[in-house]
Amino acid sequence: MTNNVSSQTQMGQRIRDLRKKRKLTLQEVADKTRLAVSTMSKIERGLLAPTYDKFSRIAAALDVDIISLYATDSRELEEGEFLIARAGETVAQKNETYTYEMLFSQSFGKAMLPAMCDLRPIEEMNVDTHIRHPGQEFVYVLEGTAIIHLENRPPAILKVGDSAYFDSNQGHIYSAAGKEGARVLFLTAPPSNAREREEIRHNGE
Repeated sequence: MTNNVSSQTQMGQRIRDLRKKRKLTLQEVADKTRLAVSTMSKIERGLLAPTYDKFSRIAAALDVDIISLYATDSRELEEGEFLIARAGETVAQKNETYTYEMLFSQSFGKAMLPAMCDLRPIEEMNVDTHIRHPGQEFVYVLEGTAIIHLENRPPAILKVGDSAYFDSNQGHIYSAAGKEGARVLFLTAPPSNAREREEIRHNGE
């Protein structure tokens, strides 16, 4: 398998197909995710690549594993299964914050979502708010120097070999400390879909 770039257009089409399969209107999904209808429309038309927190809310609203938004041929991880990700076997996605490569995108139902992430300086990013989502997060710096900008806390500076673990509900944004960029491995451990769907239903009421 070769390196697959999951384009915004392809991802938007998957989201539209899943929404229509569930007989949901754009307005209904927007209400469940607390995103503007115009934002959902741009995502479906491939004009906007959402950040992870928005992906998480869309997946929960559509009642699917988040990996289903990245790859069409994914299947559920089986008990006792052993997976290996070879170099280059990733699904890459770029949004206004990072360029990241989802590992093991062929399998959903995983307790952790691992990815490689290329960071750039905060000045080069199109962000106006911190990212937050249910679950927990681990990050390990592979190259360069990374900064985790935390809401209501001083930024954390991590060099090669440093790592951090935190509650993802804490507002956060990753960036590189210098123009040379940084590369990190991060793992997100989302709560169960059932719990997150219940949160979205409650917030959408």
